[in-house]
Amino acid sequence: MSGGPKATTLLRRESTPKIRVLVVDDSALARKLIASALEAAGDIEVAGCATDGYSAAAQIATLRPDVLTLDIGMPGMDGITFLRKSRGTSWVPTVVVSSMTSAGGGTTIEAMQAGAVDVIEKPVDKPGFLAFRASLPVKVRAAFACHRSGMKVTIGENPTGRLPVGKPGIVAIGSSTGGTEALETILRQASEDCPGFVIAQHIPAKFSLMFATRLGQVCRIEVKEAASGDLIRPGIALIAPGDHHMVVQRRTGGLEVSVNQGPRIGFQRPSVDMLFRSVAAVTREEAVGVILTGMGNDGAAGLLEMKRNGALTIAQDETTCAVFGMPREAIRIGAVDHVLSIGQIAATLGRLHATSSEIARTGTT
Repeated sequence: MSGGPKATTLLRRESTPKIRVLVVDDSALARKLIASALEAAGDIEVAGCATDGYSAAAQIATLRPDVLTLDIGMPGMDGITFLRKSRGTSWVPTVVVSSMTSAGGGTTIEAMQAGAVDVIEKPVDKPGFLAFRASLPVKVRAAFACHRSGMKVTIGENPTGRLPVGKPGIVAIGSSTGGTEALETILRQASEDCPGFVIAQHIPAKFSLMFATRLGQVCRIEVKEAASGDLIRPGIALIAPGDHHMVVQRRTGGLEVSVNQGPRIGFQRPSVDMLFRSVAAVTREEAVGVILTGMGNDGAAGLLEMKRNGALTIAQDETTCAVFGMPREAIRIGAVDHVLSIGQIAATLGRLHATSSEIARTGTT
């Protein structure tokens, strides 16, 4: 007796390996809540539980999970310390699950700088639990889907960072895991007459404003969360709002950005590819494209379009990346002119000055 199409579909589902998650939290109640939300998804299984960073490190070696959920405030080794220590060969895509992420946002930024992929707040009531139950599996799937492979890419890099960039009118940057720290390194060295920066950083919706504000306090240039209609001009960096795409377009009098909540692209919103493609469409050799640390391949195809349209393209090297996924994929498809350390990228972009006042003001090519 044939099982028919339905039986074939069920067999295919059963044969697909589930995403294996290690839950790290010192609270037994929180571990139960997280495990319940994950197991209910159907395609995720809890491979094990740990109560602090020390036990998590030991279990990673034996369980080899695909993704971690990680609390911040734990005895022994806390979540931030664990993230910092595990960067490198023992790194596993990590979704921070903590009540501390709501305390002004500082902990969230610190966790992302340390290498967390995403964050989610622990629920405090029944409506919050229902939202948590729906959101957590989505974040875990995204982390799993963007997991870096072990493939290494080597390419000759310019050791001095002295690149033939001329005077571009715009610098477009895409980044994800570890990108908040890399962006700060770059923007701290930017001068007041630098070309305008447009930046797509994968960051939760509630924290992009705080991130931009914090950067504005430590940088010489103006840094702000972008809003539709913001003009791209020398001495400013516009950061895409969390959970919003950002594109560059022409308007009378110059180039401006527009933000929207269109469909996610490859699990991402903002999409680096969408930003880069919009820059490729409205600028040519007046642009520089930079792809920084992050998981997956977001930005690779868009950077290739920028290169084909005459832009100079740069990728962060593996040594200084928290995760080499995004730069690696851009290099693999031939989208990158130069591979540089984050220090070299910062020094190179720090020496840039905007184009002539005419191009900076009107976007004329």
